[in-house]
Amino acid sequence: MGAKGWNKQAQDNAFVPLPVRDGVAPSYLWLPDEAWPSLLAFLVERFPMVSHDDWLDRMARGEVVDGKGTRLTPDTPYRKQMRLWYYRELPPETPVPFTETVLHRDEHLLVVDKPHFLPVIPTGRFLKETLLVRLKRDYELPHLTPIHRLDRETAGVVVFSLNPATRGIYQSMFQKRQMSKVYEALAAPLPGRTFPFTYRSRMVDGEEDRFFISREVEGEPNSETEIDVLERRSAAAWLYRLAPHTGRKHQLRLHMASLGAPILNDAFYPVALPCKGDDFRHPLQLLARTLSFTDPLTNEPRSFTSLRTLRVR
Repeated sequence: MGAKGWNKQAQDNAFVPLPVRDGVAPSYLWLPDEAWPSLLAFLVERFPMVSHDDWLDRMARGEVVDGKGTRLTPDTPYRKQMRLWYYRELPPETPVPFTETVLHRDEHLLVVDKPHFLPVIPTGRFLKETLLVRLKRDYELPHLTPIHRLDRETAGVVVFSLNPATRGIYQSMFQKRQMSKVYEALAAPLPGRTFPFTYRSRMVDGEEDRFFISREVEGEPNSETEIDVLERRSAAAWLYRLAPHTGRKHQLRLHMASLGAPILNDAFYPVALPCKGDDFRHPLQLLARTLSFTDPLTNEPRSFTSLRTLRVR
């Protein structure tokens, strides 16, 4: 459920009045400057997918509280700018039948090899079936936070912060793109090309009815990918090495599709297909193979490599 942009995940540097539950951190929202007869009336109106009786049940369990941890009740008056905490709840989720692998752990970082189909963080219809929630639950790591993300459809290396005291240092490094990412992809052949080569284009968000994809337009390039061939596997699929020099949404997928070699099993490019739901038979053949950087704390080089392989299904 959403709150029209108001609900947020708990932040580690703030007091959180509700504990992590089964790996799921509580969410919060700031009540807007509006007039409502009661807090309950506001919640029922703003969260149409949650019934009146469901809110009553959550309040009775003490799972709706204010910023100080005080339980809120059906009689609680509506107070503008109050911060309200609650647990996001979804109907039972279809289990993602693939497991993650921990590649490295120290006092600061947890590096994980993510499978296809598993979102990194809770979003949309995914809550417990996400990499972050699985790791928090299985390893009892309430302060775990991803430093960067991969698409749900993409497998490979993801780095998490374990230590709130050093998190900002690593996040800053990633935001400044002080790392090297290398992906692999199975896609249609590109005969006649001289490899490696660099592809550049100007990428923007999709139209209003296709906000979930990116598109290319005329203008100064703002995306760049180095493309090479690792193996010419068949007449239908080559294995490519993709090194993005920028980090636009769906950059690798759009660039390959624009070249006439869409990544195998891509449901968005070159044509956005109907949602496959929980069909796990045909994963996108895109893998975050390696992630390398100079550690900002030790000044030593570090590199992490996925153990997964790509194959046509």
